[in-house]
Amino acid sequence: MPQRNVMWYMLKKHRALYLLMLPGILYYIIFKYVPMYGVIIAFQDYSIGKGILGSKFVGLKHFIEFFYVNPDSWKLIRNTVMLNVYDLLFHFPAPIILAILFHELKNKTFKRIVQSISYMPHFLSTVVIAGILVTFLSPQTGIINFILVKMFGMEPILFLGLPNWFRTIYVSSEVWQKIGWGTILYLAAIAGIDPTLYEAAKMDGANRYHQMRHITFVGMVPVMIILFVLTLGHFMETGFQKILLLYNSMNYETSDVINTFVYRRGILDADFSFATAVGLFQSVIGLILVIAANRIARKYSETSLW
Repeated sequence: MPQRNVMWYMLKKHRALYLLMLPGILYYIIFKYVPMYGVIIAFQDYSIGKGILGSKFVGLKHFIEFFYVNPDSWKLIRNTVMLNVYDLLFHFPAPIILAILFHELKNKTFKRIVQSISYMPHFLSTVVIAGILVTFLSPQTGIINFILVKMFGMEPILFLGLPNWFRTIYVSSEVWQKIGWGTILYLAAIAGIDPTLYEAAKMDGANRYHQMRHITFVGMVPVMIILFVLTLGHFMETGFQKILLLYNSMNYETSDVINTFVYRRGILDADFSFATAVGLFQSVIGLILVIAANRIARKYSETSLW
């Protein structure tokens, strides 16, 4: 049968599945691929009145300005990289550890209750999370400072006014908000492990720790690799909304990142070309990291994105 006929046969046979895929495909075409045409303005002095076709082409002017003229460029890159490194070190492994602990719980009622509680922060908006942090960390009325003063006799700490505390606060809040929801994929991976592997391990004298290490953890590795590669694609991005709500002039030294800078230059100052150039730089770095990580994963394991 010719290849074209095979394709139409498969489309007809699985038309219901392809119809289910259609909304997702349209979403990515309309909101992800079509807007890529606008990347052109990163190489122009874009004017709303003249439009993309009428604006003057300036080449790499805005990239040179960001890297060599802007005095804060390397501080922005450093802050973005540091926040993402800490996020990878603490946030990425947290759901893995929690999923293993959930799997090891034998009391099903207690397990369901703890899981439900751990999921709840995910459904809170970023504005609510930021409000909770500001309230809890307030030097006058915050519960954290109340505990420090009453129980340990310490002086109140202006947490959100000290640059050294910002990264800890941001990463800790990310872990608390997303750790429970992040366990879902890992628990699904664990559920797909063949139960006979555990039975065989018990017969060979393996205790629960050995079963967890050599069966449960190993069964989660493919999912871990895929999620790690996808996470690297957003390495130069950060939780823009949360940072925007938490940062201020006192903690700018560590809280000001590329996304907040792009917001100020692109939205507040209406410098669309410069903001697009910086955003394109972020995207290119993410693409390079994804390709490199996927190539390494494909070389040293049987799991990769492509």
